[in-house]
Amino acid sequence: MQNTVNTPAFINAQQFDTFILQNYGAFGLPEGMWRDVSMFGSGTVLTVKSVGDVTLQDASEDQELTSTPIDSSTLTLSITDWIGDKWHITDKLREDGTQLDALISARALATTRALAEYHETRFLEVAASGQTAASLNLVNKRPHRWIAGGSGSTTRRMSAADFNAMKLAFDKANIPAEGRIAIVDPIVEATLNNLTNLVNVSNNPTFEGIITEGFARGHKFVKHIYGWDIWTSNLLPTKTSTEAIDASGYGLANTTAQIGDIMNLFMCVADDNAKPVMHAWRRPVKSETWRNYDLERDEYKTTSRFGMGVQRNDTLGIILTDSATY
Repeated sequence: MQNTVNTPAFINAQQFDTFILQNYGAFGLPEGMWRDVSMFGSGTVLTVKSVGDVTLQDASEDQELTSTPIDSSTLTLSITDWIGDKWHITDKLREDGTQLDALISARALATTRALAEYHETRFLEVAASGQTAASLNLVNKRPHRWIAGGSGSTTRRMSAADFNAMKLAFDKANIPAEGRIAIVDPIVEATLNNLTNLVNVSNNPTFEGIITEGFARGHKFVKHIYGWDIWTSNLLPTKTSTEAIDASGYGLANTTAQIGDIMNLFMCVADDNAKPVMHAWRRPVKSETWRNYDLERDEYKTTSRFGMGVQRNDTLGIILTDSATY
């Protein structure tokens, strides 16, 4: 007779599942949130011209108008980021291992995800760099940067009033109503899910499903608030130092953002003229594979080069929020 006691050599105590568990990555924001500078195919610095407003004059009979210049300036874009990933598989591993094809596919997916997360992180960082810290960043006498909570609040939690105030700021800056987006931390979504007065938002008449399902679906909010198409991201820049902003003169908070607080970004992406950020690929994501005969292995490499820069900051807004409390 044979049983588990007298035949242990035929028992494989350790088994390996054919399924390979992979990490989840941060959901990527869609393309089109920046101006694609496709003509910047060579060189080191791209210079972009911009013009301001015309100042009108009073005219009268028999009086000649004075020639006046229009304000102009330049800004630049450089290729700043060069990133990549390299790895290899030895012949010995191919000979002794199993599921190598699955490993190769998983590694390629992980590399693609890491590059996408890096790219999105840089986009959000560059956008945030368009503002001055500890400042209201006034545009047409309305703030474009403050700490969340509304009038007199020190909670640093987003409220519907903050979305309304940013809408007013963009309206006063003559920014197109279409193409307005807000990229917020999931903590903000959790805060909004708790707001019982959200039914009072004028352009959100259908309240069904919000509390039961939450706003975020595939990292995009199901609903709009005061004209904002709201996306969530776990890659938003955070504060590395405290920042005091007094926006009490505008019915907003007068408090201090803490280290780790989130910079939630508001912007208009209606067209290339409105987008706050410009972007240029010098080398789109490129993958290469080759055989290293001396070391008896197959090598894999993926690289990318690109640059981003702020092209305008009047179509940009930032509201700072607590990173943990909702």
